Amino acid sequence: MRTIRRVAVLGAGTMGSRIAAHFANAGIPSLLIDIVVPNSPDRNAAAKKGIEAAVKQRPTAFFHESGVSLVQPGNFEDDLAEIAGCDWVIEAVTENLEIKRGIWKRASEHAAPDAILSTNTSGIPLARISEGFPPEFTARFLGTHFFNPPRYLHLVEIIPTATTDPELLGFVSAFCDRRLGKGVVLCKDTPNFIANRIGSFFGGTVHKITIEDGYTVEEVDALTGPLIGLPKSASFRLLDIVGLDVWAYVGKNLYEATPEDPWRDRFLPPAFLNDMLGKGMLGEKTGKGFYRRVGKGADKTIEALDLKTLEYHPSKKASFPSVEQARGIEPLAKRLQALVSAHDRAGTFLWKLFSDLFLYSADRVPEISDRIVEIDRAMRWGYANTLGPFELWDGLGFQDTARRMEAEGRALPANIVRMLETGAESFYRPADHDRIPHTEYFDFGRNEYEQMTSRPGMLVLSDIQRAGGLVKSNNGASLIDLGDGVLCLEFHSKMNSLGEDIIALMYEAVEETSRNWQALVVANQAPDFSVGANLMMLLLAAQEGEWDELSMTVNRFQQACMALKCSPKPVVAAPFARTFAGGCEIVLHCAHVQASAELYMGLVEVGVGLIPAGGGCKEMLLRLKEPRRAFELIGYAKVSTSAEEARKLRMLTLSDGVTMNPERLAGDAKDAALKLVKTYVPHAPLAAIPVTGESGFAFMKMGAWMARQGEYITDHDMLIAEKLANVLSGGRLTGSQTVSEQYLLDLEREAFLSLCGHPKTQQRIQHMLKTGKPLRN
Repeated sequence: MRTIRRVAVLGAGTMGSRIAAHFANAGIPSLLIDIVVPNSPDRNAAAKKGIEAAVKQRPTAFFHESGVSLVQPGNFEDDLAEIAGCDWVIEAVTENLEIKRGIWKRASEHAAPDAILSTNTSGIPLARISEGFPPEFTARFLGTHFFNPPRYLHLVEIIPTATTDPELLGFVSAFCDRRLGKGVVLCKDTPNFIANRIGSFFGGTVHKITIEDGYTVEEVDALTGPLIGLPKSASFRLLDIVGLDVWAYVGKNLYEATPEDPWRDRFLPPAFLNDMLGKGMLGEKTGKGFYRRVGKGADKTIEALDLKTLEYHPSKKASFPSVEQARGIEPLAKRLQALVSAHDRAGTFLWKLFSDLFLYSADRVPEISDRIVEIDRAMRWGYANTLGPFELWDGLGFQDTARRMEAEGRALPANIVRMLETGAESFYRPADHDRIPHTEYFDFGRNEYEQMTSRPGMLVLSDIQRAGGLVKSNNGASLIDLGDGVLCLEFHSKMNSLGEDIIALMYEAVEETSRNWQALVVANQAPDFSVGANLMMLLLAAQEGEWDELSMTVNRFQQACMALKCSPKPVVAAPFARTFAGGCEIVLHCAHVQASAELYMGLVEVGVGLIPAGGGCKEMLLRLKEPRRAFELIGYAKVSTSAEEARKLRMLTLSDGVTMNPERLAGDAKDAALKLVKTYVPHAPLAAIPVTGESGFAFMKMGAWMARQGEYITDHDMLIAEKLANVLSGGRLTGSQTVSEQYLLDLEREAFLSLCGHPKTQQRIQHMLKTGKPLRN
């Protein structure tokens, strides 16, 4: 049975070093080798430099600094023979055909006879790389194209050759999915495969419209970012990050590699980009690109480039009437409909961009993919787009959009014409039956709908609800039937902030589970698990002096968390991404946690002038045993940068599980809940928790006082620290004593309410609501 115990990564540049880091994240050691740098006393200097860059990258390429020890640096001259002990050899050297072939000629002489051999090329056809190599090489050779940064971008494109062993292909696909947490898209061996082919066209189209219609850098980035479901880096900011030289190099190569593509002129760098390259303006690597930073500290400003003069000016906020009207529209599809129907500069830009994207994407089937599904997944997972091209077309209305293009005299691709003739109304449609969710896609090859292959272990909560799995719902949360006797509590408020709706359904979830279900899972599939309390409602209540109501709300949340902890049936939390404050407290009270590997979890209340009041202080005191450690964790608002770090901070336990693939998180949480059913013993509230009393309080206060003397904290921070120390010491009791969980909850609530009434805390909350950043006052 094939297994991966060690990998070799050939090439320690940006991609190679980050790929090795991500294997370390999965607990797999690697040998990272590169050239011997001339005149360097350290023969492994190039590989070490790659590892150091991966560590220094922000956000870092490693889950935890301890992962660095799993990456062994080496060089091609001294260590190539060592790849014989590796189960997988991944080549990630520069995008040059002859260099890649030369490396493989040398590596194939040392690789184990059954080792997997793969290239990370981003666009060179594999047939050209492997041409002339023997069958025993080509049977084990394939493309595994990771996207940068590998830790954070979900996609890996897997490209088999005509002779790749099907069993090996299946193993690599499953391994990338389950162990590396990747979204796997199988690609044809065509230039730039899928994501970079469509992505390059999209970027080139942005540049074309920008020049032809006279848009500014700021206008384009305002229109091509989160507004339309793309990352904040948008278009020109993205090029600064990638490097203008890299973009131009990829585009020129793609142009040369696609002589039959009628749209290929879009791949060539526009005149302004060539001019920038001539001036050494390469983006962030040179400090000058489409943007540049000027000044330092509080005086630092951002300047944007005038594409006509190549001169910089203070960056200006772009403003479009239609954008301001549409910005708050949800869901995304409705917002996009409003935007492209507008007859202003924003609507015109987006319609031109989307309509060209749609026509090009449809034209590329079946050249780059036989199905639309792979194209949509590649763009969602590789470019972090909310919707792929065909999903986007569906969002705007398939038939309406096609007819609009026809009315403008645009020629529709033949596959779209045939699809319209069938009367099809969308590329995707639900096909649920027997309360089991199914989705169909339109297959251009068969000219009819085909059912998408189910992916075992991947639960999509919205699909389950659509198929009839909704048990109960309110404005903030839902109860969903996951099957096999497992109920799911899903949050769906804005940013999953916690309010009365969610608290009410927390109680109902525990009661409903105790009566009719085997286990409860707390999970959702929003961008973040929960950012904590609804600060706006909290601030309004404090400003209105509604102290009784506020006290009752805090108490209800405390008791809801305790209901999860003391549930007669097992409760499993599935946290991911930002799991802050009250969201963190919910997780801390569950019997078991199945966390996403990407978990940014912490009790961050001090950032808004408060302390945890849902049992967070109590739970960390129980886990860490030492009040001082809990005091530092909460007082400094420490947030984990991964599930691995959350475990080291004791916010996760050694028995809690971690899921690498976020698509599998809900399914893994369900499986974990079912495993607990037979052995689960309900928790009883603790009545004898040791506390340090007055002496512990004095010790923690002294630490805060020293920080104040050093001007590391403010007077208000000092007040918060005293309130926190009072809770963690058990209320300044005389000598060491024991107290109950409810006693500590009462102390938390009392401190929380007193801080809510303080003007400086209210200023901090207001500032957070306005800017999204903490205020030091």
